[in-house]
Order: sequence, then C-alpha cells, then structure tokens
Amino acid sequence: MTQVVGHLIDGEIVNDNDQTQDVFDPALGAVATQVALASKETVELAIASAQKAFPEWRNTPPLKRARVMFKFKELLEANRDKICHLLGKEHGKILHDAAGELQRGIENVEYACGAPELLKGEHSKNAGPNIDSWSELQPLGVVAGITPFNFPAMVPMWMFPLAIVCGNCFILKPSERNPSATLYIAQLLHEAGLPKGVLNVVNGDKETVDALLADTRIKAVSFVGSTPIAEHIYTKATANGKRCQALGGAKNHAIIMPDADMDNAANQLLGAAFGSSGERCMALSVVVAVGDKAADDLIEKMTASMKALKVGVFDNTDNDFGPLITKQHQEKVIGYIDSAEQQGADIVVDGRALKVEGYESGYFVGATLIDKVEAEMESYKAEIFGPVLQVMRVKTMEQAMQLINDHEYGNGTCIFTRDGEAARYFSDNIEVGMVGINVPLPVPVAYHSFGGWKRSLFGDLHAYGPDGVKFYTKRKTITQRWPSSGVREGASFAFPS
Repeated sequence: MTQVVGHLIDGEIVNDNDQTQDVFDPALGAVATQVALASKETVELAIASAQKAFPEWRNTPPLKRARVMFKFKELLEANRDKICHLLGKEHGKILHDAAGELQRGIENVEYACGAPELLKGEHSKNAGPNIDSWSELQPLGVVAGITPFNFPAMVPMWMFPLAIVCGNCFILKPSERNPSATLYIAQLLHEAGLPKGVLNVVNGDKETVDALLADTRIKAVSFVGSTPIAEHIYTKATANGKRCQALGGAKNHAIIMPDADMDNAANQLLGAAFGSSGERCMALSVVVAVGDKAADDLIEKMTASMKALKVGVFDNTDNDFGPLITKQHQEKVIGYIDSAEQQGADIVVDGRALKVEGYESGYFVGATLIDKVEAEMESYKAEIFGPVLQVMRVKTMEQAMQLINDHEYGNGTCIFTRDGEAARYFSDNIEVGMVGINVPLPVPVAYHSFGGWKRSLFGDLHAYGPDGVKFYTKRKTITQRWPSSGVREGASFAFPS
C-alpha cells in the first residue's frame, strides 16, 4: 500500500486522505508516495489551531522563542543525512546539492536566533519635558507561506523561523510535488520545543491556496514561485486586506567582458547554469558576450567542460546534477530547446536525448548550450527553469546592459570582468535586485535580504533578513508622560513641540 504524506496540525499528523496526489521519484519516473490534498475543512482546522496558540506565543519572551530555534538548529544538523535523502528522493537533486540547500536554510534559523536583538525596538528618554517615547515591533497574528518545489528545505526556512520568533503563528503550504522533507523539518521544530499550533503544515493544491488567501484571519502571505502565480497571489491577498510578498520568476544574465578571466568564467557558469538541473530562480540562464571573440572563447571552454558533466541519481555524489521534477516539465524544457533551434539559434551542446543507464524512464535533460540567441526568441523571453544556457552576442557593454534592463524580470545578474570601473558602472546602473561582480549566484546571506526588481517581486519588502523582520511585524510607537504630583496644567491649543 502506498504511503500517504499527511498534514501537521496542532502538533499532530492529520491524515486527510479524501483527495490525494502522486509524488514521483523523478530519477525513476515512478510513483514514490502520495500526498494528501487539504480540504477547506482541514485548512480551517489549521487556522483555528494557530489562532488558539497565538495569544500565549505572542506573549512568550523573545529569548525563549530564540531558545527553541537554537535547539531546532541542532536537530537540523543532527538529522542532515535524512533530510538530504528525502530531498534527493522526491526532488532529484544530488546529495551534495541538497546539503548546500539545507545549510542555507540553517543560516536563516541562525539569524532568527537573534530575536532578542532584532525585536528590542528603540527608546528615547526625554523626547520632550518628562516625556519618553519608544517603539515596539509587534507580531501580526496568523501568517502563511506558500513555497515551491525547487527548494523544499531552504525556502520554507526563509519564512517560518523568522515569522515565529517575531511572535506570529505560521501556516505552511509546501509544494505538493515533494512534501516529505518539509514535513519532517516541521516535526523537528516541534521536537525542539515549539508549542502546538504555532506551526501548522497543510499540503494541497490551488484549492488549499485559495482557502488561505480568502481567510481574513490570516494577516500576511509570503510566496515564492513563478511570476504569473506570484502576481495572482499578490493581487488576491492584498484585495483581501493581507500584507503580501510574492517572489516571482527570473531570467538571470551574465555579462562576459572581453577582459574576463575566461577559464574562471567558464567554470563558474557550469555550476550556476546547470547546478540543480537549472531549477533555481537564481540560475544563470543567459550569457551576454561583449564581442564575438569573448563569445567564441567562452563557448570553446564551456563545450569542453560540459562533456565531463555527470548526470544521474541523487545518491551518487559523483554526479553533478539530476533529473527535472516531472515528466511535464521535462517536455516543457525540451520544447524550449526545440523552439530555439527552429527560430535560428545554434545548438552547440544538445542534452535533449540524454538517457541515464538504469534510469531510462527518469526525467533527465542533459546540459545544453545554445549560441546566437536573439531577444525575440521564445526561449529567451521565457524562464526555462532547466539545464539550458543561452549565449547572446553584442558589441558593447552598453548594449548588454540595455538587453538586461529591457527584460521583464530583474531577479539576479552578474558581470565577469577585471575592470573595476566597468564593474562599478554595472552595479550602479543595472536594473536588477541582486548583482554579482565575478560572483555568478549573488544570493544574499541570511542577515541581508533576498529579492528582485520588476516582475520578479510583488510587494515592498524582500525575503528574510532585515526585511523579513519588517514583513512579519508591525511597529507601534508609544509616547508617555507622568506629570508631577499636584501639578495642574492648563489647556494648550498649539501643536506640542
């Protein structure tokens, strides 16, 4: 009998099995388990549990909340191998890649451990005669997060650790494509001492998401996923009076200047383009080479290096990357490669026909390199989200930057150069939220904040870090005076100063 992954409500696993969905092992192309899809009634149970837990958790001292996170960090590290195995089995990412994902999630837990410092507010004595003024950062209440398939451990930990130490109760809706690692991590947080109801996990699909967006008891929603869904969630959440941050898609460009260290650039691009099968919102999917010589040199080095890449199953750490998440996504990625070829691009390295011995039914696409891509091509306009690197050729740095600035997405970008003046001009004038200088994946560390520009982000605040604290709290400013005993004051009609 196939095991069904349930929900975590009020600290207990709830099996709502009226409607289920298959969860696949993408390397085998076969069903690995099933996941329960929450009914509206199950979502109601989760929200009621969170509401019940909120008053006591809100009044729990930040230091005690932080101690739960310290213990949670220890448990994550102690159970690293199991978590990575769950990630590999349902996502397909190689164990070394899964370990990197988990570590970046743990770093966000470490940041949340600083809750007493993050939440202490500000104080001014004698802001006026015998008047003190201070601010407090108070929790919102019940908040929710909707997370994607590509980082089942890291992205949820961008959200719930910080939301929880800020005094909120959290409802997490993970991806239904690979729910097991996320659910296990939530169980570890309860083992660390989190009170029942503070974190609830409901698995589901669009029906579950719509129920969360519609319920007025939920005060804020954080989302990471594709741009069309991000825009829909932002529009619906804000229309229902919720605070919302919705991180959308990307088309990340790397400019290769003629003076770049080509060996270094080629090596960096291998991991940035093909790591995790390109299923990263920060994956570098487009190279903009300034000058034909830069393009030719880079393609020559990339082609040679790509021949050595190993693609296969998650538990062989000699592999560089694994399969795509579903058969449908595999077909979609291959379709974009087909369209590039049909529209006149050159397929330099073709990964469409890749078959992995022993895993012929797996959802594999090999590393693919496409040259002479133009801005009007469908493969350029779209976020392919696969192991595909496209090369565009321009004559000047200004043309390269204009190409990037004209794209609807503005998530991440980088430049490879030895020229400090060019690097400074690029970082000052490029219209993208996260910028790297000879750094191909400029993902901010946990004590900064993550987010793009343009149609890569809907909302005013970025994810995690200082912006995360602002998103999950509301500021209250209090002004107080105690007049001297026996003093009677007359009325004043002037604005106090």
